[in-house]
Amino acid sequence: MRILLVLTAILSFAIFVSYCSGSKNQVEATNTYLNLNDSAKFVGMSACMQCHPGIHQTFIETGMGQSFAKATPQKSIANFSGDFSVQDAILNYTYKAFWQGDSLTIEESRSGNPHNRKQSVSYIIGSGQHTNSHLYLSNGYLFQAPLTYYSQEAKWDLPPGFENGANERFDRMIGLECMTCHNAYPDFVKGSINKYNSIPQGIDCERCHGPGSIHVNEKQRGIIVDTSKYIDYSIVNPAKLPIDKQFDLCQRCHLQGNTILQKSKSFLDFKPGMKLSDVMEVYLPRYDDSEGSFIMASHADRLKQSQCFIQMKTAAANESDLRPYKNALTCVTCHNPHISVKQTNKANYIKACQNCHTGPEKTSCSEDLIQRELKQNDCVSCHMPLSGSIDIPHVRVHDHYIRKNAQAGTSVVNPNRRFLQLECINNENPNELNRARAYLQQFEKFDSRNPVLLDSARSILEKLGGNNEDSLFAAAIQLNYLSKNFRAVIQISEKSGHSRNAFLRLIGRDYSNADAWTAYQIGEAYSEITKHKQAFLYYGIAHRLAPFYFEFSNKYGNAALLNGQEKLAFDIFSWLTKENPNYAPAWSNLGYLMLIRGELDKSVEFSSKAIALNPDYVQARFNRAAVFSAQQNLVKLKAELTIILEVDPQNERARRALSQF
Repeated sequence: MRILLVLTAILSFAIFVSYCSGSKNQVEATNTYLNLNDSAKFVGMSACMQCHPGIHQTFIETGMGQSFAKATPQKSIANFSGDFSVQDAILNYTYKAFWQGDSLTIEESRSGNPHNRKQSVSYIIGSGQHTNSHLYLSNGYLFQAPLTYYSQEAKWDLPPGFENGANERFDRMIGLECMTCHNAYPDFVKGSINKYNSIPQGIDCERCHGPGSIHVNEKQRGIIVDTSKYIDYSIVNPAKLPIDKQFDLCQRCHLQGNTILQKSKSFLDFKPGMKLSDVMEVYLPRYDDSEGSFIMASHADRLKQSQCFIQMKTAAANESDLRPYKNALTCVTCHNPHISVKQTNKANYIKACQNCHTGPEKTSCSEDLIQRELKQNDCVSCHMPLSGSIDIPHVRVHDHYIRKNAQAGTSVVNPNRRFLQLECINNENPNELNRARAYLQQFEKFDSRNPVLLDSARSILEKLGGNNEDSLFAAAIQLNYLSKNFRAVIQISEKSGHSRNAFLRLIGRDYSNADAWTAYQIGEAYSEITKHKQAFLYYGIAHRLAPFYFEFSNKYGNAALLNGQEKLAFDIFSWLTKENPNYAPAWSNLGYLMLIRGELDKSVEFSSKAIALNPDYVQARFNRAAVFSAQQNLVKLKAELTIILEVDPQNERARRALSQF
C-alpha cells in the first residue's frame, strides 16, 4: 500500500512538472501574453502586493500611485491658511476652498447680483507634484470643480482651461478619456459621458502589467517561470516588451492630444502589450513655433523628436532579446516606474546620459569645462530645461525634446503662430478616415476659430467618397453640422443611396456614443430649419442610445414640448432633475412648462432653482419675468429684466420690455 502511495505521488509530481513545462513551452511558441485575452480579469493592487510587497510600498509613493484618491486632509497638499480667494474677473465669480471637519468644500460667490453656491468635493486628482484638482460626484456623475492648487508656486487658481472667460464652473464632465489616464479603469455606465458605477483610487499595477487573474491563478497552482531566462507570458512585464510596444504603453497616457478611437474601440480597450494604434490614433497640431512650445503630457512626442531617440531606435538590439530596451532609449532608461521621481537621485539621470555620451568612441559634452563643473555635469539642465507648458499654468516641467542649445519653452501661446497640419504621433501610416475625423474633432473640441481644419477634413472625405460612401456617413454628417450647413446634413441623412436610411442605421450603443451623436446632429439640423417633427424623432434616438447624457435628453424634452407632447416633456425634465439635481437647464425647462400650464408659483420655484445653480441663466430669468408680469409685480419684473441685460447686454427682448417702463 505504501509503495502504491509513493508511486502515485511520483506520478502526480511528474504530471505537474510536465504541465508546468508544457505550459511554458507552449507560451514561448505562441509568443502571446495570456492576459491580453478577454478572459483575463483585473484583480486589484491588493492581490499583487501579496507577492510583491516591496514594489508595492515604493510604487504607492509615485505620481501614478498618488494620482487619484478621495478628498481627505491627508491626500491634499494645498495650503488653506490665510485669507485666500480666487477671482474670475471676466465672469465675476469668487472661489474659496475650506474644510468642514474632514469634508472639503468649494464655495462660489458673487457680489452685486448676490449668489452663493457650495459644493462638497469627493475626490482629489493629481499627485500634488504639480497640482491638486478637485472633483465631485453627483448620483454617479463625475464633474470637476472650478478650483485647483498649483504646488510649485503654492498657489490657488482656476483649473487649466477655465481661464479667459471659459470657466465651466461646476459643469465640466470627467469622462473616460480623462479617467483612464489619471486612474485605474473604472466601471463606466454606457450611454453616458461621465457616469460611473464605481471609481477606483489611483493608478494601479495592472495599468502597466495588464489584468492579473491568469498570473495569480498560475502562481497559486505552482506554475513558476524562471524569468531570468524566459518571459512569463501569464502577465506583461513592460521591461521585456519590444521597444515599440513598451513605448506604446507609456504614451497611452504620456501622449495627450486629439485622440481618435478605432472603429468599435473604447478607452477601456488598450492593454499593456498591445499596439496602441490598434485601439486609437493620437494627433497633435503642428505650428511654425512647435519646437519651442509644448503641452504638459507630451513627453512621448517630444522624446521621439530627439536625435538620441531616433539614433538609438535605429541601432537598437534585436527585439527578440529578453530585455530589448537595454540598447535603446525609452522612458525606463531614465525613469523607474516603481520609484517616485522625488526619491530618484539626480545622478541617476546624469548617468543615463553618460552611458552613451562617454568614452573615446562616443560623443562627450562640448561645453566649457568650467561651466560643466559649475553645473555639476548636469546634462538635464542644459538639454532638457525646465519649461512652462502652454496648457497648464503655474507649472514647470522638463522638456523631453533632448537637443543641443535647448532653450526653456514658453508657457504663453503665440496668437500669431501659423497652423501647419495635424500629425499622427503613434502611427506613421494613419487611417485616412481617422485623419478626417481628427481634423473635425480638432475644430470641435480645441480650435473652433480655425476654418482650415474643416477644409482639410472636407478634402480628405471628398477623396475617400468614391471608395465606400456608407462608411463615411457619420463624418459627413459631422462636417456639415460643424460647418452649419444644416440642409446638407438632412440631405445626407435622407439620401437613398445609403444601405439604409439614417433613422434605421443609428442603433449602436457603445462607450463612444457615436451613433447617438450623429442622431443628435441630425436632430439639430432639422430643428434649425424648424422641422420639429423630424427633429423630435432624431433627438429621441440620441436619448435612447445615450439616456445619461443630459443634453440629448433635454433636447428631446424640448422637442416633445414643441410637438405638443406636454406630458412626455414633463416626464423627461422631471427625470433629469432627479437624475442630476445640479442640471440647471432641466429646472429652467420645468419652470417654463409650469408657466404655460399657469402654475405660476411652481414656475418661480423651478426657475429659481436653475438660477441658484447658474445666476446667468437667461431663460430661467425670463420665466420669472413672465410670472412677475402676469402678477403685475412691476418692481420684480424691472429688476429681473435689468439683470438679464447685465448678463446679456445685447438681449433685444429684455431691452424692448424695459423700454415700456
